[in-house]
Amino acid sequence: MAGNQLGVLNALDVAKTQWYHFTAIIIAGMGFFTDAYDLFSISLVTKLLGRIYYHVEGAEKPGNLPPNVAAAVNGVAFCGTLAGQLFFGWLGDKLGRKRVYGMTLMLMVICSIASGLSFGHSAKGVMATLCFFRFWLGFGIGGDYPLSATIMSEYANKRTRGAFIAAVFAMQGFGILTGGIVALIVSTAFDHAYHAPSYETNPVASTVPEADYVWRIILMFGSVPAAMTYYWRMKMPETARYTALVAKNAKQAASDMSKVLQVDFLAEENRVEHEASKSFGLFTKKFARRHGLHLLGTSVCWFLLDIGYYSSNLFQKDIFSSIGWIPPAKTMNAIHEVYLVARAQTLIALCGTVPGYWFTVALIDYIGRFAIQLMGFFFMTVFMFALAIPYHHWTKKSNRIGFLVMYSLTFFFANFGPNATTFVVPAEIFPARLRSTCHGISAAAGKAGAIVGAFGFLYAAQSTDPTQTDAGYPPGIGVKKSLMVLGGVNFLGVLFTLLVPEAKGKSLEEVSGENEDEDVVHDQQQASSVSTVPQ
Repeated sequence: MAGNQLGVLNALDVAKTQWYHFTAIIIAGMGFFTDAYDLFSISLVTKLLGRIYYHVEGAEKPGNLPPNVAAAVNGVAFCGTLAGQLFFGWLGDKLGRKRVYGMTLMLMVICSIASGLSFGHSAKGVMATLCFFRFWLGFGIGGDYPLSATIMSEYANKRTRGAFIAAVFAMQGFGILTGGIVALIVSTAFDHAYHAPSYETNPVASTVPEADYVWRIILMFGSVPAAMTYYWRMKMPETARYTALVAKNAKQAASDMSKVLQVDFLAEENRVEHEASKSFGLFTKKFARRHGLHLLGTSVCWFLLDIGYYSSNLFQKDIFSSIGWIPPAKTMNAIHEVYLVARAQTLIALCGTVPGYWFTVALIDYIGRFAIQLMGFFFMTVFMFALAIPYHHWTKKSNRIGFLVMYSLTFFFANFGPNATTFVVPAEIFPARLRSTCHGISAAAGKAGAIVGAFGFLYAAQSTDPTQTDAGYPPGIGVKKSLMVLGGVNFLGVLFTLLVPEAKGKSLEEVSGENEDEDVVHDQQQASSVSTVPQ
C-alpha cells in the first residue's frame, strides 16, 4: 500500500513512536478527561440538589429532585452532546480539525464555570439555569469526541494507532475518578467545617446553607483541566491527512509534517489532486456500498453500549442505596451523603473503570478491535444476567461485597471492550473527507442511547411497590428487571459487532479504501481486507 500512498502519509504510518505522539495523547486526552468529569460529576450532586431545593416540611425522607427535574438535570447534557457531535463532526470535515478544536474547548471552559454559577430566586430558576448551561456544556463536549479521535488517528502510526486513540479515550476513566476525588475532598472539608445533624434528628439543620457551595465547586472544577490545555491545542498543526486529502494543499501538509517528524518531504501536488478526485459524499451510492453497513455497525453498537453504560454510571448511587451500601438518606446530613456517594463511585472507578481502559490500550493492537468489542459485550451480558437473575441473593447484607465485585466487572469489560472500541473504530474505517462526520454520527447514536438510559432508567429502576419509590415517581419495573433489560441490550451488541471491520495493522487509507480505484471489488471492502492496487 505504501507505493500507492502519499509519501507524507506513509511516513506517518511507519514512524517510530516519538514525543509528538505522547504530546498529542495528552492534549487530546485532557479534553476527554474534562468531558468525563463534566458528564459524570452531576450524578454526585443530584441528591444534594434535591435536599437543598426540594425540601418538604415534615416529610419523612429528605428532599428529592422531582422526576421531570431529575431527568432534565441528568439528561440535558447528553442532548447537547448529541447535537455537538453531529455539528462539530460535520464542521471538522469542512473547516479542518484544528480550527474547530479550540471552539469546543472554550465552550467547555465557559459553560463549566457558568454551571456552577447557576442563579435564580427559586428552585425552578436555579434548575432551569443549570440545565441551560449544561446543554451548551454538552454541546462543546460533543465536538470533542469526533475531533479528538480523528486528530489522534491521523497523527498515529499504523502499528500503535489503536493504543494511541484508546489512550485518549482512557483519560475518561481518570476524569470519572477525579470527579469522585474532588467530591470527596470538597464534601469532607465542608462536613468538618459545618457540623450538621442527620435528617431524622433535625430535617432543616441537616442541610446547612453552605451546602449550596459544595455542588457549585464540584461542577466548576471541570473548567480547570480544559483551560490548561487550550494553548497547546492551538499550537498543534493541522493533520496531514486533512491538509492533503481534504484541503488539497500538498505543500502545507509536507511543511507541517516536516516539522513534526523532522524529515523533509516533497510536496506531491499531482498525487493530491488524483487522490481528491476519488472522493465521494456521505449521501452517495458509493458511500452506501462501501461503508453503509460499517456506519450502521458503529452507530448501533455505540447506541446499545451507552444505554447500559450511562444508565449504570449515572445511577450508581441508586443501586448502591438499593443494596444498602449507602445508608438511608434520613440517617445522615446532606454533605455527608455527597461524601458517601462519591466514595462509592470512586471505588468503582478505581477497581473496574480505570483498569479496563488501560487493558484496552495495552492489548488493542495485539488482539484487535473486533475481538475486544465482541468479548466485552459478551461478558457484559454475562455479568448483567448474573446480577439480575439472583438479584434477591445480592441484596442480602452478607453478599453486598459480591454484588459490588460483579458490578465492577461489568464496568471493567465495558471499558476493556466496546466503550473503548466504539470510540476507536469510527476514527479509522472511514475516508478522510468524511472521517470526522462519520465519527460524529456514530457518537451521536451513542448519546441517543445514553439519553434512553438516563431518562428510562430513572423510571424503570423504581420499585414496583408504590410505597418504596422516590418522591414523585410512579412505580417502575425494579432494579432486577432493569438489569435484565440491560443484559439483553448487551447481547444485541454482540450481534451488531459482526458488522464492524477490523483495522488492526492497516493504514487509514487501506482500511477505508481511499486509495482504491472505482473497480475494487465490493466484497473485499466488506471483509475489511482491501487489496493493494498493483503498481
